[in-house]
Amino acid sequence: MNSYYFTEEHEMFRQSLRTFLEKEAFPHIDKWEEDRKTPKDIWKKMGEMGFLGLSYPEKYGGSGLDFFYDVVFNEELGRAGSAGFAITQQVVQYMSGPYILKYGTDALKDKYLPGIISGELISSIGITEPGAGSDVQNIKTKAIREGDYYIVNGAKTFITNGVYGDFIVTVVKTNPELGASGISLLIIDQDSEGISRRKLKKLGWHSSDTAELNFDNVKVPASNLIGEEGRGFFYLMNGLQLERICSMPAAITGMERALDLSIQYMSERQAFGKPISRFQVLRHRVAQLAAEVEALKAFTYHCCQMYADNIYDVKLCSMLKLLGSELSEKVATQCLQFYGGYGFMEEYPLARMYRDVRVGTIGGGSSEIMREILAKMIIDDKSFAAAKTDFKFAKKVEKKEPTMAMAGANGSAKESTTNGSVNDMDGLVSIIQNQASKAKALGNTLKFDFGGESLFIDGTGDSNQVSATNGEADCTVQLTMDDFQALVNGKLDPMSAFMSGKLKIDGDMSVAMKLQSLFG
Repeated sequence: MNSYYFTEEHEMFRQSLRTFLEKEAFPHIDKWEEDRKTPKDIWKKMGEMGFLGLSYPEKYGGSGLDFFYDVVFNEELGRAGSAGFAITQQVVQYMSGPYILKYGTDALKDKYLPGIISGELISSIGITEPGAGSDVQNIKTKAIREGDYYIVNGAKTFITNGVYGDFIVTVVKTNPELGASGISLLIIDQDSEGISRRKLKKLGWHSSDTAELNFDNVKVPASNLIGEEGRGFFYLMNGLQLERICSMPAAITGMERALDLSIQYMSERQAFGKPISRFQVLRHRVAQLAAEVEALKAFTYHCCQMYADNIYDVKLCSMLKLLGSELSEKVATQCLQFYGGYGFMEEYPLARMYRDVRVGTIGGGSSEIMREILAKMIIDDKSFAAAKTDFKFAKKVEKKEPTMAMAGANGSAKESTTNGSVNDMDGLVSIIQNQASKAKALGNTLKFDFGGESLFIDGTGDSNQVSATNGEADCTVQLTMDDFQALVNGKLDPMSAFMSGKLKIDGDMSVAMKLQSLFG
């Protein structure tokens, strides 16, 4: 499997990183766990060696490498036997830094990216609040614009790197009345006046710091806004998939390590005159766990390859996160059982793993949230999706109240079929042209793929131009005609469609986020 996804260069990088970690990090993990802190020096050393910012552009100090170098990076972090050690840079490189890289101004990129790539700066992502976790739309932290500054008030909790970090990519409400459309991302330097931090005591991840933060009239330059005001929720929905994917390679190697340690212990531990590795019930349990880990590994690589190819699949990413976090807990529990009473002792590695993996089914979207996302996509769509038919843009309407489905480009009623539908591509182009002409030019090309028929929007000029061509686009949105009709008629919000997986994105995610301007 490795040779299918990894080149010789990937493996050379792996060996170099592994050698470094075995010398500079792994011997100190136990002390860092006891100290409840990983010193910054280790990250600076990794930055000097070029192990950070692997897929970031070279102009900021990165290496500009493909995503499977990041897969290797996370796999090797997973061998540390300390999720607290691994999570520090996972948060920096994959959960906070990418928002600056993708959506930040040049000034923000120049200010913050070189530092996180060199290991000089540690960042965090501030989403969860005392009263809002998975329900991001209901966050309460406000950032109200006053001249050239935002005044921030509110609280965040369970923030990794929140004590010893340098800045926070913070999710705030810049317009509290607009719900999800009022959410923005703001960089807040942690030494700003008005921020108080409280270090939290955790069940696991001891070598990582986790904080509760309070913002009391914190003054933040308006220039620290990431991207556009009110677009933060869209940015998050894009970033959360990377968060879920990047944690899996480390989880896989962590599980492999647990099985290796357990097999070694079982071969040495005697019971009733023979090694416990000779007892069938234990042998079969190891075999079952190993099979499940190997299957998850293949699925992980598949999802990573899709991400590397700019294919954004909410359903598969949610499945991966659900299965991976649940299996990690299962492996830790059963491998600890192999050790018997010794597994309950802190000096044995399975005790730490058992503590560390427990948060996996909670953070980054709980298992319950993952199941609900999947249920909406699998059950609801199966129950209500229309049967496949020839191309048709159909909608039953009241004759006295013509809808967009019956209106031409000039807004007048358009001749329709007896059931009130437009069933030709020219009619569809006319309808969408009318809609797109009212919106600001996208600045990009966007294609809708209905599975055989395509609609192309060219927004590179002064206005959006719609045609039925099937050309290459900056972003391709795959969806059913039924869902597309719901978008046009305002029955389906682009954001909701995106979150539920009704829209599948191939290409530049930032272009897909502009759908709200067309159909919002």
